[in-house]
Amino acid sequence: MASKGLLDGIRVLDLSRVLAGPYCGMMLGDMGADVIKIEVPGKGDDARINYPIINGESAYFMNLNRNKRGITLNLKSEKGKEIFRKLVAKSDIVLENYRPGVMEKLGLGYEDLKKINPAIIYGSVSGFGHFGPYSQRPGYDIIGQAMSGLMSTTGWPGGQPTRVGTAISDVMGGISCCVGILAAYINRLKTGKGEKVDVSLVDSMVSSLEIINTLYLVSGKIPQRIGNRYEAIYPYDSFQAKDGMLVIGAGNQKLFTILCDVMGKKELLDDPLFKDNNLRVINHEKLKPYIEDWLKDKTIDETVDILLAAGVPAAPINTIDRVAKDPHIAGAREMFVEIEHPVAGKFKITGNQIKLTEHKIDTFSPAPLLGQHNHEVLKELADLSDEDIDRLQEEKVL
Repeated sequence: MASKGLLDGIRVLDLSRVLAGPYCGMMLGDMGADVIKIEVPGKGDDARINYPIINGESAYFMNLNRNKRGITLNLKSEKGKEIFRKLVAKSDIVLENYRPGVMEKLGLGYEDLKKINPAIIYGSVSGFGHFGPYSQRPGYDIIGQAMSGLMSTTGWPGGQPTRVGTAISDVMGGISCCVGILAAYINRLKTGKGEKVDVSLVDSMVSSLEIINTLYLVSGKIPQRIGNRYEAIYPYDSFQAKDGMLVIGAGNQKLFTILCDVMGKKELLDDPLFKDNNLRVINHEKLKPYIEDWLKDKTIDETVDILLAAGVPAAPINTIDRVAKDPHIAGAREMFVEIEHPVAGKFKITGNQIKLTEHKIDTFSPAPLLGQHNHEVLKELADLSDEDIDRLQEEKVL
């Protein structure tokens, strides 16, 4: 039997759409919270039509909205607002990712909602946050990647600024909001008071750039595109083998010493260009050919086995098909799980990255159909009858 999650008993009203907010709600739902996704009647989340599609249902949407119940609610109507206020009175968390000011114009911002429920935790994810000169700018993942500086440092020397392959600004924004919400909830347990959590996609990405920011702040050097190597350590890069590429992460002097021994190139340890890490970072272009000369007659898997046996971190650069079949990632760590959706049927989604000893995250209910739980949720939390709900659906409040 699936265990109850750590967040069992916590109710979340998830007004968010597309990726960043739904990712946050997904994490809370995976850990056991009762997440109620609230969508626009007749249309729903914009992501419901996003590629890829299975039997008319978006796999993009279904992955991010598993473990949620779903209702529809027109928050522009007075009846819809009144129902929402009733839900807020019986909930712990409100999650939204509208442009700052939208909820306030509806009379449903944090200051409004805390009058109904002083303990409410209000989580908001937006492009630039709820204050500052850019707060009204629209925000998408690519905006976060561009504005944060990430794209300027991603790619190869002489090449164009490059977007990271996934929507990393949205994901980091969602994770940051989840962390903020959980911190606010812990504080509420101690004080009884709620909190507004204001997360920006751009801020989340700026925070994630760590060493890239530090390089400029302490030296005045503007970081550039450097390919797959790391600014602070070398050899920590991708390297060409006989049949493709792998990565090696010799993150300290001991590991570099072992690497030189494995390669049969102990003389590199006494070379004045490579004697310590800072010198290796400066002279990386001269060191890399020595490593690739050793690799030229070796396969990726052979090399990785040799290096790991010696204690040097190394890995193949996997394509996603390899990841999805990997005995550790897909097998033991259960990072891909099968669910059955009432329309899409059986298919696999990405599992949860958090592994808990006593509360295993092993329940993955399918994403709700549009308005699927209107009757269930509104009878339970808004004291509405089936007749009331049917009438509200006819009036397009639901």
